[in-house]
Amino acid sequence: MELGRLEYLQALVTEFQVTDSTGNKCRCSLALSLSSVYSHTRPFSLAEAKEQVLANLANFAYDPSNYEYLRQLQVLDLFLDMLTEDNETLVEFAMGGLCNLCLDKTNKEYILEASGVEPIINCLSSSNEETVVSAVTTLMFLTTTRSRAQTTALPVVECMLRFSLSANTRLSNLASIFLQDYCSPLQVEEARNLSKHTAVGIPLPKD
Repeated sequence: MELGRLEYLQALVTEFQVTDSTGNKCRCSLALSLSSVYSHTRPFSLAEAKEQVLANLANFAYDPSNYEYLRQLQVLDLFLDMLTEDNETLVEFAMGGLCNLCLDKTNKEYILEASGVEPIINCLSSSNEETVVSAVTTLMFLTTTRSRAQTTALPVVECMLRFSLSANTRLSNLASIFLQDYCSPLQVEEARNLSKHTAVGIPLPKD
C-alpha cells in the first residue's frame, strides 16, 4: 500500500461518493482502476465500482488496527446507511463490514447509540444468505445488558425459531446458538406459542 493507511482509506471513502445529492455521476477513478487489480475484462460500471469499493472497506474492517481510522472517516455511518439500499450487494457488504466492526467495544457502543439495531434486524428478511448470516452474528455481538431487550425482541426470536428449522445447516446452527445463548427459555416459549397463531412474515433466505 503506497499511501499511508489513513490516506488510502480516505481515498476509498471519497471514491465511494460517486454520485452527488442530485444523482449525477462524479469521481470514480480509484474504484474503476481496481478493475485491473481484480482482472476484469471490462471497466466497472458505476454500480459495480461502488460495490467494489464498499467490499474493500468491509475487508479493512477485519483488522482492528483500522478501527480508529474507520471511525474517524465515519465508515460505520456509511455501512449503516447502506443497509437500506435497494442494491442487495451493497447491503451484503455493509452488513459484513458492521459484523466485522462490532467485535470492538467502542464500535459496538457507536452502533447502538446510532440506532443501528433496527436496520440490522430488518436485514433478517433479506433473500441473501450472506446478509442474513451477518445480521444474525451482528445481533449476537451487539447484545448487552442494555440492548438485549431490542436485539432479542419477540419478532427476532420468532425469526430465529424459523431459521433454526431451515434446511440450510449454516443458518440453522447459527439461529440455534442465538436461541440457546442469547434468549431466555421464557422468550423462546413465548415466541413459539405466538408463532402457532400468527402468519410468519420473515422469509428464509435463498440457498
